[in-house]
Amino acid sequence: MKVEKVSKMALYICVGIILVCFALFLTVGYDNPVGTYNEPKLTDVIMWLMYVMAVATALLTIWSVITGVQNSKGVDAAATTGVPGGKIALCTILLLIAAFVIGFVLGMGETDFTATDGTVTTAPWVTVVDAFCVAIGIMFVAAALAVGVSMTGVLTKSASK
Repeated sequence: MKVEKVSKMALYICVGIILVCFALFLTVGYDNPVGTYNEPKLTDVIMWLMYVMAVATALLTIWSVITGVQNSKGVDAAATTGVPGGKIALCTILLLIAAFVIGFVLGMGETDFTATDGTVTTAPWVTVVDAFCVAIGIMFVAAALAVGVSMTGVLTKSASK
């Protein structure tokens, strides 16, 4: 089986599992009132899905880095494919660091957060959560822009000239 077929099959399976889990989450259990709120019965399913996806992503990232390093020993990837992988990786890491710094600066000065059940989250932890949320947003926008540029083929056409 070709790598592209396996990749597409894995993508479709993952999307299917995610859609089924979210459909079940959004449709099962919203009829049991808890105070003025409803408590979905399948919250644990979504939480476990996220845990499994986070672990799988971390393992695949580690495997990808190790495989990439082993496959590129002594070979200049930019010379063979035209893709400056080292520059892309460096820019991505710098953007991630900048996104965390921006998120941390924007989240400074937060106050303690008290949930409805009385749980208090201290201000430093609220700032950390803000930093992660802002960083996720910035990285999402950067990824969407990168996909858009990649789909247009602008960089590929300019590199082949």
